Amino acid sequence: MNLHWTFTTRKGGVSTPPFSAFNLGSHVGDDPAAVAANRRELLAQTGVDAVVWMDQVHSATVAVVDGPRADPVPATDGLVTAVPGLALAVLVADCVPILAGDPDSGVVGVAHAGRVGAADGIGLRLLEQMAEQGAERDRITVVLGPAICGRCYEVPAAMQAAVAGRLPGSAVETASGTPGLDLRVGLEAQLAGAGLGRVQRSVRCTFEDTELFSHRRQAPTGRQAGVIWFG
Repeated sequence: MNLHWTFTTRKGGVSTPPFSAFNLGSHVGDDPAAVAANRRELLAQTGVDAVVWMDQVHSATVAVVDGPRADPVPATDGLVTAVPGLALAVLVADCVPILAGDPDSGVVGVAHAGRVGAADGIGLRLLEQMAEQGAERDRITVVLGPAICGRCYEVPAAMQAAVAGRLPGSAVETASGTPGLDLRVGLEAQLAGAGLGRVQRSVRCTFEDTELFSHRRQAPTGRQAGVIWFG
């Protein structure tokens, strides 16, 4: 088996503004028929038989799934599976999509790391659940996908301090010289320190890159996805 992952963009799809065009989020106000068509297109592009989605709530909860589901996994922000060909998806529009896989055990995982979830340890919780399914930390590759960067993610000083106190390395200065957060930098340091085999960090910024959805740049808007599977 080989490990596969992909990050979608706004390109393709049938959704109309403000969700144009390849919106995969069913909770943002888009036409359900358009979202369904876009998700069918995702299946065609990836070649998988099924994708498992989450009802994301900015938690540190990670669920284990053992087969396809008609509905999203409720109230969770991470998924883990060891089922070959079963793809896991995380939806984002500024938050960090975390994809993880251990090629030897065939265990994969995804997580949605917003400011709250990242500070609450969703990344570490994902590793714990993967280990319970047979993954080894030194074999796991993690990919931190497109998200809002520290140059653009301005937050109040008190919020910056609170997050950085729990996610060291995430406090930065924005392009305007104001307090900011770079969650990918903090997550990379945290996960590397947890003994991972490899951590890759995308440099694409959802706020700056108009090929990507960004809730901070434009709301309402759609959601892109990070998807991972073995096959």
